[in-house]
Amino acid sequence: MIVYGSSLSPFVRKVLAFAAEKGIEVESRQVGLGSEDPEFREASPFGKIPGFRDPGSGSRAGEDFAISDSTAIITYLDAIRPEPNLIPTDPRARARTIWYEEFADTILCSCGAKMFFNRVVAPRFLGREGDQAAADQAEAKELPPLLDYLERVLPDGGPSTGSGQTFLVEDRLTLADIAVASPFANFRHLDLALDGERWPKLLEYAGRMLDRPSFKAYVDRETAFLARSA
Repeated sequence: MIVYGSSLSPFVRKVLAFAAEKGIEVESRQVGLGSEDPEFREASPFGKIPGFRDPGSGSRAGEDFAISDSTAIITYLDAIRPEPNLIPTDPRARARTIWYEEFADTILCSCGAKMFFNRVVAPRFLGREGDQAAADQAEAKELPPLLDYLERVLPDGGPSTGSGQTFLVEDRLTLADIAVASPFANFRHLDLALDGERWPKLLEYAGRMLDRPSFKAYVDRETAFLARSA
């Protein structure tokens, strides 16, 4: 199975981490946003990342299955490998999990993109100045209420595990945690000075999630790549 796109994208990183937590082996194939690579464009007709291909998985022998969009890809991976269960079956827990993924994808990542694109992508990889005012506005005004929300909804500990670890849904790892944690890698790459007194639970949670093997290898490679490109 192939996942197309750079793991610097929180959407690509989310898919790669989800696959790793499922125990599904995937190849991470680097392509840039808008790449004209024909295999990638077959999987992602509008050039958005991530794209995905499962060779020889179709209804006819040797037929590929190709799709794009992180949620669509995760839906496929979850269907072909139901265990471990990362999308709850309880109706309320399932709804909360999908909400947190949507929150991460459309609200948290949108805010993060204004900072990461304008401070990193535009100057380093596109050769042009980013909109620093937009990045500063996102950091100062847009991001804090989102972090306040996450600090508020995170439980105080993991009572059923006895570990003291917190998760967003059902006191265990789910897609909700993978989706919400992924953009925090970009915040780390930006060296954001997040207030540990204001968001203590959240910063512990995000750091612990990014230290999981499913995230860590990708985040470490991203850090090294960004250091070389500075």
